[in-house]
Amino acid sequence: MSQPVTAQVQLGLDTFGDVTVDAAGRRRSHAQVVREVVEQGVVADRVGVDAFGVGEHHRDDYAVSAPDVVLAAIAARTERILVGTAVTVLSSDDPVRVYERFATLDAISSGRAEITLGRGSFTESFPLFGLDLADYEVLFSEKLDLFAALRGEGRVRWQGTTRPPLDAEVFPKTERGTLPAWIGVGGSPESVVRAARYGIPMMLAVIGGQPERFVPYADLYRRALAELGQPELPLGVHSPGFVADTDEEARELMFPHFKANRDRIGRERGWGPTSRAQFEAEADTGAVFVGSPETVAQKIARTVGQLGLSRFDLKYSNGPMPHEQLVHAIELYGTRVIPRVRELLAG
Repeated sequence: MSQPVTAQVQLGLDTFGDVTVDAAGRRRSHAQVVREVVEQGVVADRVGVDAFGVGEHHRDDYAVSAPDVVLAAIAARTERILVGTAVTVLSSDDPVRVYERFATLDAISSGRAEITLGRGSFTESFPLFGLDLADYEVLFSEKLDLFAALRGEGRVRWQGTTRPPLDAEVFPKTERGTLPAWIGVGGSPESVVRAARYGIPMMLAVIGGQPERFVPYADLYRRALAELGQPELPLGVHSPGFVADTDEEARELMFPHFKANRDRIGRERGWGPTSRAQFEAEADTGAVFVGSPETVAQKIARTVGQLGLSRFDLKYSNGPMPHEQLVHAIELYGTRVIPRVRELLAG
């Protein structure tokens, strides 16, 4: 299937609000990290980044459990950047409250809010909010169905098995009549088809392996849209990476923090430690977009072309990297990577 390529692809940044360390290696407080994330969003707006996404986690190595509150602070201090989530764990939230909160964010930002809906690869929120992990699949399925109905912003009449029936309108309404949304997909064909069925743009989490291995999912999404009578919709990719002045510096700065983050998760899930060789392989040909502005731009442009993307988001926070390094990466991304990607795609 042919892949549409556009020089006007949106180029964004994502953070999960990883708890950082200072220049001396001392752990920052959660409160300080939240304030730093707000500052990073403001810098991203200033240097021309198209979108800024903040993730949701409920554990001690991430500082952001209420991304909409952080995004409201960013929205109040910015003018043009889209403000959204790098994922909202819809399975463990109330779709009505989620819609209300993000419609409010849309008002604060004068129509710049968006949301990425997902099941979440971390499960701490389920016991925290009194939910049974045995209901993992049905919770997401039904809550996504309700959220999709809410996007029409009319009276909603909905019935399922995970909550009482709903017959109501939800307020506030957005000025544009709906809330822009993405469905985050990790790579299952069922999730791809579900996004197409609801007519919601799809955000692929490409966090390991060669990005081109996701071409079949991009093709499936477009084919499913066509077969379901849906219009063409944006397709995005979210991938980890980091930008520094040179390739060597970027890899040296990123690796120890990337390893610390992956190894902690690996201990919880039964993975082995991340080796330098594995990191280098991902940086060379895989899903880690790390290097100088030219190297990162070339890799992004190649991925955009291979998958026919409308959006690429770089997850620039990788474990406990210091705030100052993250800010410099944001500045390079906005001032050098984004213009170079557009130049490459236009050519």
